[in-house]
Amino acid sequence: MNVRSAAARLSAPVMAAVEPQARPVADLAMRRARDIRRRRLIVIGLQLLVAVVWLGSWELTTRIGWVDKFFFAQPSEIALKLWIWLTQGTELGPLWDQVLTTMEETVGGFIVGSLLGVVFGVVLGRIRLLADVLSPYIKAANAIPRVVVGALFAISLGLDIKSKIATAAILVFFVVFFNAFQGVREVDRNLIANARILGAGNRQLTTEIIVPSALSWITASLHTSFGLALVGAVVGELFGATSGVGELIYSAKNNFDADGVFAGMALLAAIALVAEALITALENRLVRWRPQVNTEARI
Repeated sequence: MNVRSAAARLSAPVMAAVEPQARPVADLAMRRARDIRRRRLIVIGLQLLVAVVWLGSWELTTRIGWVDKFFFAQPSEIALKLWIWLTQGTELGPLWDQVLTTMEETVGGFIVGSLLGVVFGVVLGRIRLLADVLSPYIKAANAIPRVVVGALFAISLGLDIKSKIATAAILVFFVVFFNAFQGVREVDRNLIANARILGAGNRQLTTEIIVPSALSWITASLHTSFGLALVGAVVGELFGATSGVGELIYSAKNNFDADGVFAGMALLAAIALVAEALITALENRLVRWRPQVNTEARI
């Protein structure tokens, strides 16, 4: 038994034995699983309906002239542009090379920013004096527009992948840092006190009590952070690059190619959705120990 489980035992109230319900548990489990499947199908159906209505109205209004497709493109033309990029390549080279370049910058910035955010968040969350001393500087740094920081990185680190990773990392850092910091501050003090009674040292407290307890806060920040890392990578490419989805969008903008701009945006959205699914799977694996909570609203 580790320190966390032993401390939790001391903190948990004594529960009276509950008589088994008359209704068989298996029937309740089957009904619940059936309800979950039905709700999932309803949600997927409504999501598809929203997409059809949105894209259909967009296509219709551009075809009848209510919306100028020169400025706002047209879904069918955007799909054609993506198909041309996929089969014939882009003006910058094969499409997969552009996606891979942006992904390298995004993932690099995401990893660096997340690691730094977790480390600094846990350290400052544990050391109150250090947090009080650095608080005004952190708030001032967070208030600086990220575009300015991206320009600074482009000057100091050059126009290669390092400046893009740095720009993405700085966007990720503050989101993860504030969540990790708050997660550490929200740890149950009774749990910490009980762990100390059991003889846990500072290292055990941090690794077995504080970090696992703050993990829900940290993983929640990762959903937003990857999107910000993608924004940082694209912003870095807009400052200067020879490849990448951001450079594709920038080139299309210079040529007044609205289809190309929206096609690049669609690629970024697809990357973000795939990353969201992977992060959700990682979150479910990392915080498998937490109790299940039933909620009516989910995003």
